[in-house]
Amino acid sequence: MIEQLRADGSLRHLLTLETLDRRQIERLLERAQSFVRPLGERPPRSRLLEGATVANLFTEPSTRTRVSFELAAMRLGATVVQLEVQLSSRAKGESMLDTIYTLQSLHVDALVIRDAEPGVPALAAAHVAPHVSVLSGGEAHVSHPTQGLLDALTVYQHKQRFAGLAIAIVGDIRHSRVARSAWHAFSKLGVSDLRLAAPATLMPEREEFAGCSRHTELASALAGADVIMMLRIQRERISEAHLPVGEQYFGAWGLTRERLALARPNAIVMHPQPMNRGIEIASDVADGPQSVIRDQVRNGVAVRMAALAEVLSCGRASA
Repeated sequence: MIEQLRADGSLRHLLTLETLDRRQIERLLERAQSFVRPLGERPPRSRLLEGATVANLFTEPSTRTRVSFELAAMRLGATVVQLEVQLSSRAKGESMLDTIYTLQSLHVDALVIRDAEPGVPALAAAHVAPHVSVLSGGEAHVSHPTQGLLDALTVYQHKQRFAGLAIAIVGDIRHSRVARSAWHAFSKLGVSDLRLAAPATLMPEREEFAGCSRHTELASALAGADVIMMLRIQRERISEAHLPVGEQYFGAWGLTRERLALARPNAIVMHPQPMNRGIEIASDVADGPQSVIRDQVRNGVAVRMAALAEVLSCGRASA
């Protein structure tokens, strides 16, 4: 596994939360919280990364992650390059490494990479020049570290603690990078009651998600839960033969107001989006008073500002 830290202990790459310790995660969350502003207020801006260049290399579709990384870099004073992979030389057969070497030669300081193939961010991190940082914007089904951080930040904002919480992760866990990074974050931050709920075909292998309880029916997972994280079905990673039928899936696994009532009265509802309304979640729940889904979106920019600031501001004044 690629080393994410510099010799002085500072964060150089952010590829996964798996190898970060609790204090390192808490530092990122504390820094992210300093960038959070209520809607209606002007977002924070800084010149911390003035002169730095951040390139987004997304080979999979993205709305929230890509836009929030762009906004995060701009609000810290960096220049942003959006590489349209289908319009780049990779469409002509250029390798990812040659693309990276080209960007390095153009004085890019950080690469934000989303790719459908596992191992691509680590491959990039293993070959970039010493002054270049790599951040994962979502790696296949493997990890999505900034999503895990923003989910943890959202939970803390509403619950003010991690110890003693019961968190249910529901849906297509087998194919979800979001679920894996959430597990890394919550388990390191002290959540001991992590529940996985999914039909058998969408449940991960037994050797994964150590310490989590597994539920093959929704009611037991939701009973007394403080946090419910709903996941979409990852259609792009499932063969047609194994895709759940929408109405049948919603009938057994969709989060409705009636099912939400099984959780604690002050439970919060989360979703990384994009949402399939009427399949994994009902609209009146997604838009209801217990939903914090829009807070997750807002926190995405703050978390990505924190991540970019951490990896690129080594030796500079603090934000």
